[in-house]
Amino acid sequence: MKLKLTQNPLPIIIFTIFLDLVGFGILIPILPLLLANPLSQYFLLPKGMSLSEGYIILGYLIASYPLAQFVATPILGQLSDKYGRKKLLAFSLAGTVISRTLFAIGIISKNLPLLFVSRLFDGITGGNLSVAQASIADITTPENRTKNFGLIGAAFGIGFVVGPYLGGKLSDPNVVSWFNAATPFWFAAILSLLNLILVFFFFPETLQKFQQTLQINWSKSLLNIAHAYTFDGIRAMFATNFLFLAGFTFFTSFFSIFLIQRFHFNQGNIGDFFSYVGIWIAFTQAFITRNIAKVFPEARVLDISILGSGLAILLFFWPSVWWQLLLVAPFFAIFNGLTQANMTALISRSVDPTMQGEILGVNASIQALAQSIPPILSGYIAAQLTPESPIFVAAVTILLAGATFLIFYNKPVYITNEENSVDENTNISERRDL
Repeated sequence: MKLKLTQNPLPIIIFTIFLDLVGFGILIPILPLLLANPLSQYFLLPKGMSLSEGYIILGYLIASYPLAQFVATPILGQLSDKYGRKKLLAFSLAGTVISRTLFAIGIISKNLPLLFVSRLFDGITGGNLSVAQASIADITTPENRTKNFGLIGAAFGIGFVVGPYLGGKLSDPNVVSWFNAATPFWFAAILSLLNLILVFFFFPETLQKFQQTLQINWSKSLLNIAHAYTFDGIRAMFATNFLFLAGFTFFTSFFSIFLIQRFHFNQGNIGDFFSYVGIWIAFTQAFITRNIAKVFPEARVLDISILGSGLAILLFFWPSVWWQLLLVAPFFAIFNGLTQANMTALISRSVDPTMQGEILGVNASIQALAQSIPPILSGYIAAQLTPESPIFVAAVTILLAGATFLIFYNKPVYITNEENSVDENTNISERRDL
């Protein structure tokens, strides 16, 4: 049964993905004010604790959300297969509303444990993105696949541009006198509540066949990580993707503090800068990636783009005045955008179409784990060395990812569902000799 035009769920799905990235972006300029900048009026580190301890706590706070997602997201995906997309999407959005409200209350009351509760709860209930992507897969025909999933990329890009900007402006009392660090989270909670209402009243169930007999695997995330090593042909790509995303997370976790320490940025400046980076990433996804794909296969692009990302991070140590950051940011954003797009495409294209869901699920668990460990390590590194040190670690980790890809990915692979093995005779575009 096909959905009627008036029941088209696509606008609500895209709005959901957009808000998910806005919520992520809002955090970027706010978190350093709470635990890493003693000059901020919103600084809430308890008296008697050193700034070094604040860096460690900040690392754990950042990591709490992806850690919870690492455990919960595969479970929510299975529950959506069993009970339907609409129920799980509504459940996830309700969790988002509650968590963002709790975070705002935690800031106002200077209740640090409540901030942790908020982030953990958001991670546990945060299946917005995975369920929304599953809904798009439900309604997408083969001829519309590229277009519809391209809309996901657009929502990602726009959300990452808007989120940091809103976080910086809505928390700045110089913009409006009653704005404070909690204001962006009240705003995000209201938008998520609106999204929940839209889902409840206007979102049609997209899953046509419920798997009511499905047995929920509660340790799916851990099994996904173990399963990644059983795919001989794409093991190097999983390792590369893990190292690249880990390096990128090292960068995003403490780069705001780097900006505060070296250039005396406030939350508005931080939000503006990350929005600027987001614009370049969106430009890369919309124009550069598409045109390069017409000329070069994914593997050839990744040979250069991963190493380019690591070297671009090292270039951030060069500026002595803030405006020079604007010259470095496009190089970082372009290399980063090319790497993320081509890595996902290469992993997807290296397996049989019947294995797409399985392989992308494994990759999602790898991504969540890669986003969980670096913030914790960054906190300890910043505490023992300097707040700039995690940025250097980010560059080294991404360069290691590039070296891993260059050394270990050296032949075409194509894994079939029947054999789960490499078929070197398959003609695919990832071959280096193209």
